Amino acid sequence: MTTPTLEPVTFGERPLRIEDVLALANRKVPTQLQSDPAYRERIARGARFLDSLLDKEGVIYGVTTGYGDSCVVAVPLHHVEALPRHLYTFHGCGLGKLLDAQATRAVLAARLQSLCHGVSGVRVELLERLQAFLEHDILPLIPEEGSVGASGDLTPLSYVAATLSGEREVMFRGERRQAADVHRELGWQPLVLRPKEALALMNGTAVMTGLACLAFARADYLLQLATRITALNVVALQGNPEHFDERLFAAKPHPGQMQVAAWLRKDLAIDAPTAPLHRLQDRYSLRCAPHVLGVLADSLNWLRSFIEIELNSANDNPIIDAEAERVLHGGHFYGGHIAFAMDSLKNLVANVADLLDRQLALLVDERYNHGLPSNLSGSTADRAMLNHGFKAVQIGASAWTAEALKNTLPASVFSRSTECHNQDKVSMGTIAARDAIRVLELTEQVAAATLLAANQGVWLRCQAEEARPLPPALAAMHEALAKDFAPVIEDRALEGELRLCLQRIAEQHWRLHA
Repeated sequence: MTTPTLEPVTFGERPLRIEDVLALANRKVPTQLQSDPAYRERIARGARFLDSLLDKEGVIYGVTTGYGDSCVVAVPLHHVEALPRHLYTFHGCGLGKLLDAQATRAVLAARLQSLCHGVSGVRVELLERLQAFLEHDILPLIPEEGSVGASGDLTPLSYVAATLSGEREVMFRGERRQAADVHRELGWQPLVLRPKEALALMNGTAVMTGLACLAFARADYLLQLATRITALNVVALQGNPEHFDERLFAAKPHPGQMQVAAWLRKDLAIDAPTAPLHRLQDRYSLRCAPHVLGVLADSLNWLRSFIEIELNSANDNPIIDAEAERVLHGGHFYGGHIAFAMDSLKNLVANVADLLDRQLALLVDERYNHGLPSNLSGSTADRAMLNHGFKAVQIGASAWTAEALKNTLPASVFSRSTECHNQDKVSMGTIAARDAIRVLELTEQVAAATLLAANQGVWLRCQAEEARPLPPALAAMHEALAKDFAPVIEDRALEGELRLCLQRIAEQHWRLHA
């Protein structure tokens, strides 16, 4: 476990930000549950209200009825206690890869935050156990496939409900274990879920929302990294930094576009003397970089809004209003906002891949790179015919870009009617979020390839007799990269270095733009 360095994340009435979920997912912060008596009483009141309705034999969806299309089937009171276990049991049919540890923590955090609103009819003890899973890093093994995003992430979240109840498997202290054994080792009794508690755990948007938080954070850093790579490429390709002039962008003042241009001006020290220009106007992948990256920059604010509202919402069904003594049946499990946000994000991010891929294609081609050697090879003249530098890296980047672009097809328009036409319009939000993560993975691979190539191009420029000093920000980046990545002089297999670069990106290793 990473030693906590920040204040604890408190689950309760305080809204969470994406950064809280990210810190928690990376085990950088401890967690705690709001514990004041008034808050605990508010949570307990919802569970007591449900119990009082059961005493009166009230009709409550998922408590005294079957689930989904079976809501018309009454469940006799003597069977009500058995219903929660049946719900998580029959949903134990997930397939595909398991969510990784980071994603699983984000899912647990999103589900706990939703239940902390106090309108889900669950006990304080359930919230405490969920928080304890996070604090002790007990991670349910959750297959990532099987959710249509409404009625919530039922199948993947069934693995949370089951493991809280001492069933199925978890990852604990680096080992795959039976949940029952971990409970026993910690001296805990597995929960026996009360009426509505399995439904409250499962009938929500926690998987898509947890993944969306992680995707947002990755995209935010990728935006800054792509801007830095572009600046390196302006130097490597001896481009025209005046394309990023402040007065130029005042004429088309999209805020994010202006921000990217400002970052480029700072990176390039635009007021300093520049090398002679090869072209009055650079090719679009340099000249229009603020316009491409600016769309992502301008979209992050509303993407954050969509994600954080969902994160801080009660998104199960029914909603239990203990104050007014009402049970409100609705559709808050529907993940449409996350679906749209993630479909949009994968489009925005894939455009970053395409931009960087075009820059890399210019770098390796001696017809367009303004005097750099073919494929950026650093070999001596007598061995040039043997060495191919970044040729294969550019081919790989083209493949990764093509796959990223292919995956931008929106998931949300592929709603399928399921569950006897009860779930006849669904969000596909979890598929959209998984797509977004995959597009980010591919785009980060393109970024790693283009960053190493750009650094090689800058190194080659610095070898020239007439080389000018690098602007301070780029000189610092070039020096930092040199610690991990030596210039490519004789051909070598670059897979290990690309993987190290991806690790650095995942760690957000380089301090970029504020």
